[in-house]
Formats: sequence, C-alpha cells, structure tokens
Amino acid sequence: MDSYRTEIRRFVIALNRIDGMYYQIAKTFGVKDNFVYLLYALDDGKPHSQKQICDEWLIPRTTINTIVREYVQKGYITLLHTDHSREKRILLTDSGRKYAQQLLQKIYDAEESAMADTIAAFDNGFIAAVEQFADSLQHHVPGCTSKNQETEDDILHE
Repeated sequence: MDSYRTEIRRFVIALNRIDGMYYQIAKTFGVKDNFVYLLYALDDGKPHSQKQICDEWLIPRTTINTIVREYVQKGYITLLHTDHSREKRILLTDSGRKYAQQLLQKIYDAEESAMADTIAAFDNGFIAAVEQFADSLQHHVPGCTSKNQETEDDILHE
C-alpha cells in the first residue's frame, strides 16, 4: 500500500489552520469558538437538541451544556420543551438571531470569498472529496480508539 503520510500531513495542517482561524475570529469577538459553532448550527432557524449538535459538530456535551446555560441567561438562546422527549430543543431568541447574524455575516463573507477562490481553482468536486475523507475516517477511527489499544503509559514503557 502506498503511504499517504505527506498528503495526510498537508491535509491535517490545513484543517488545523482553518480551525485556528475560527478560533481567532471568536477571540476577536470575545466569545468562545464553540459558541461560534453553536451559532452556526442554530443559524438555520430550526430547533436542535444538544445531542444532535454534539453528534454533528463533535462538541462535547458538557461544553454545549455550559454554553447553552450561559447564553440562555444572556437572552440569546431559549430552550423548548417537547412532548416526545425529556431533551429540550435549543433555538435562538430574536436578540440571539440578531447577534448571530451580526457575528456570522462577517464569517460568511470571508467563507464565500474563500470558497469562490477555491472553486475557481478546483471546481466544487473538492467538497465531495473532503466529505468522503471525513466519512471514511469516521469509519476507520473506531479501530484506533478501542479500549483494547495501548495507553500512553504502555507505549512509553515498551
């Protein structure tokens, strides 16, 4: 099997740079990066459960819970009770939607410009390729995170 270490390394570095840019944006606005991701998730106008957001965005449940509590107190988020589940649905309030639009619009503008540049260079097939890589990695990751794997102590003491 050919080694893809160089390509994977380049890809992971690019992903980390992208993640770092979202962190810097959040820091500039004085909010946590996971709050930006939560706003992003809620910006579709639909109520979402904490579990749904955690699963889709891979944000720890305790982190989402903390952010939701903080921003419910600030009046940006409301929790909706449903008859079918104990879990509450999260939705932006009117002031939360206004705040999200102000913050996210600057991000969306930068993303739109970056996407236009990228699609001009590579067409939109690169999105499907990245999604395929994510799906495939998600399929293969359980093999390296199982409880049977060596711990750091095992590796260091070999």
